[in-house]
Amino acid sequence: MSINYIDINSRALNILMSVKKHTSSIENNLKVLLELRVSQINGCAYCIDLHSNEARKLNEPQQRLDCLSVWKESGLFSDSEMVALSWAESVTNISTETNIDDKLEKLLMHYNETEAVDITLIISLMNCMNRMAISFGDKPEIRSR
Repeated sequence: MSINYIDINSRALNILMSVKKHTSSIENNLKVLLELRVSQINGCAYCIDLHSNEARKLNEPQQRLDCLSVWKESGLFSDSEMVALSWAESVTNISTETNIDDKLEKLLMHYNETEAVDITLIISLMNCMNRMAISFGDKPEIRSR
């Protein structure tokens, strides 16, 4: 079952999605990696498909996309990217996070406060959109090979 939540309340969703325009301190490749990782954690097939395609359009190497779910072990991500991905996991799993202050301290070693807020907005918005897509039955369209 699905509900076309975009048509039902497009005004609110457009306002919500406009937040992304105000996170300009973060480069697009990092944004899409964060969105993809959050979507992997939340199990949102629609968003994983969407952000994987966006990443490829930004020339993100396929190997990094393939290994994003195991970023800690892959050796394919920079220190600053790994700190941002760790932060994404902590914010996404906030109800079970026990070291948020330590993670924030590490984040601020690589990003200034504006960037930290923008990263957190990207993560929070993605969590919200995952919940909308999963709750109302969004599924990726089958693409031709």
